[in-house]
Amino acid sequence: MDMTAYILLFRGVGGATQLPTAPLREALAGAGFEAVATYINSGNAVLRTALTREEVIASVAEICADGFGFTKAIHARTLAEWEALIANNPFPGFEAGKHLHAAVLAGDPAPGAIEGLRTHAVSGESIEVVGRVAYLHTPGGFGTSKLAEKFDRGIGVANTARNWNTVLKLQELARKAAG
Repeated sequence: MDMTAYILLFRGVGGATQLPTAPLREALAGAGFEAVATYINSGNAVLRTALTREEVIASVAEICADGFGFTKAIHARTLAEWEALIANNPFPGFEAGKHLHAAVLAGDPAPGAIEGLRTHAVSGESIEVVGRVAYLHTPGGFGTSKLAEKFDRGIGVANTARNWNTVLKLQELARKAAG
């Protein structure tokens, strides 16, 4: 049976919405997922399974709703898709740190959305979309960027973003999970 390593990105974890990592790992392993790992308390998990992406999302969503009252979107990407996300980075000179974010998109951005978002960028900031990933470069900081502030609503499609440090750590964890 073919096993696939998936990276799970939970939307909207942090602040009032918590998803405790140790109990989540235990619940996922108890449901039969293999090589389960979590990374920081902001909604990231890695696992290996023979299930399809849709089955993984449905199963994990049920576990999260029943066990933790978490009912927000869950995005799942295979290790191969994550490797492509990293390889397609249009800002290779800005790979490290918190100034580069990758936002996994649930669909294609609304027409004109990217150009509209670019109007909020200050000098040095930029946004590019490659496939279903939006890359935001905010050298002055994501938390103070108008581009970043307007991104979620302006992109016009469900998404969840991670800084490049997290992107690289999830790659490492998924490679371990894949064996």
